[in-house]
Amino acid sequence: MTFQRARTEEQREIRRRAILDMASAMLDEMPVAAVTLNELSRRVGLAKPNVLRYFESREAVLLELLDQFLQEWLTELADELAAGIDEELPMAERATAVAEILSRSLSGRVVLCDLFGAQGSVLEHNVSVEVVARYKRASLDRLTTMTALIQKYLPELGENATLFSLQTVVMAGALSAYSTPPPSLQAAYQAEPDLARFHLELKDSLKLALTAALLGVLPRC
Repeated sequence: MTFQRARTEEQREIRRRAILDMASAMLDEMPVAAVTLNELSRRVGLAKPNVLRYFESREAVLLELLDQFLQEWLTELADELAAGIDEELPMAERATAVAEILSRSLSGRVVLCDLFGAQGSVLEHNVSVEVVARYKRASLDRLTTMTALIQKYLPELGENATLFSLQTVVMAGALSAYSTPPPSLQAAYQAEPDLARFHLELKDSLKLALTAALLGVLPRC
């Protein structure tokens, strides 16, 4: 891919979109930790300083992708919840259904979970106050959207729906690290099967964690 110098706002937006699309493609091939600015620049056909004209760092690129993927997931989650939950069911059954749908939905989005896991420890570093504040403002909007979705099917949660929504994405990020072990650890698990108990299946582990969280904050009947 090669570009002429961007001279108009439309051309600059095309350049930004190309960088984001290439970073997204790389995430389909490799974990977040393996995505480098040098390789992104090479693949997109721009010198590294030119990429930095559009995004101040690798982390800034990935934060924007995280917000994009999160928006897409929440749109799909609304449909999944609507199709999978009968609002007339007893509270405990609705809670179980919410945990099942969330765990299934998130476990099918490995890249999103990987980005969640890297957010606090990596992606929110090496970015300016302006970039991280813009990302956090957008995140507040996403949190509000997710909270409303959860409250629709579990109104009994009340204000705890916000905390539960935040904990859901944090747990998805944390547990994803244990569900995709690196090659050396996979080899260790194969050589010593007893060690494999540290390998967690994301869907099952997340469902257990989310169910426990919900039952802990829902009012007792």
